[in-house]
Amino acid sequence: MINYSLYRLGQFIALSLPLKFAYCVAMRISDLHYFFAKNDRQTVGQNLKTIFPEKSEKEIAKIRITVFRNFAKYLVDFFRFSKLDKHYIEKNIRVENKEYLDQALSKEKGVITLTAHLGNWELGGVIISLLGYSFYAVALPHKHKKVDTFFNQQRQSKGVKVIPLGRAVRQCLDVLKRNQVLALVGDRDFSEKGIILDFFGKQTFFPEGAAAFSLKTGARIVPGFMVRNADDTFTLRFEKPLEFKPSGSRNVDISNLIKQYKVIFEDYIRKYPDQWYMFRRFWIL
Repeated sequence: MINYSLYRLGQFIALSLPLKFAYCVAMRISDLHYFFAKNDRQTVGQNLKTIFPEKSEKEIAKIRITVFRNFAKYLVDFFRFSKLDKHYIEKNIRVENKEYLDQALSKEKGVITLTAHLGNWELGGVIISLLGYSFYAVALPHKHKKVDTFFNQQRQSKGVKVIPLGRAVRQCLDVLKRNQVLALVGDRDFSEKGIILDFFGKQTFFPEGAAAFSLKTGARIVPGFMVRNADDTFTLRFEKPLEFKPSGSRNVDISNLIKQYKVIFEDYIRKYPDQWYMFRRFWIL
């Protein structure tokens, strides 16, 4: 179980060193991975070129290596969940527009916090939980049981309740019915059975889950992103709850609702391209 052993080794290093040193070690390891991982380099580069067709190869390469380094920092932060406390949050986390979350919850139909594979979505969920919200996150199970257990234990240790993707529908509906917070990552469809929409000028699959749950239950969608700042602090920023009036046609409504929040995804990815961790081919060729 090589993956599991590497994750545990990474956790040991992250917990043993001061945070800044742990980041330095992680980035050096990331640079080695970057050098040898030809397929990952090419895939990330192709994705970035789709977002920024006007940028030169040199500019793309500069963003690409920062993607790898920031992802290494993301893992350090994930491994160090046990060290998160009130002092760390006060010193390192800025929360913006929390009132949007409270506003949506006041409707008493639950809230769907929707994010992308950008910044540190895992840490964002932990902060929401530590702020006192009853928080559930849908997560794709890892194919190796021990790795899956390790990741879920990290999340659950800070109050995040995990719903496995494969059996999520009933549990998600129950969360919303209880007027709790349901977190979904909405920028990638893992089944390739979602809806095909334009994204940065090319077609890709979008998962229907967030839009479908919102239309079925009346739960408001509140986009939220935990982005890394230049000094390695974070800003957890909520966007306004989405306003949407259904037409009555399910397929049309799902498409139009997804189009609303995919524009927000595009804005954040353009602003923080070196924090969008998409190491697989994203668009339909």
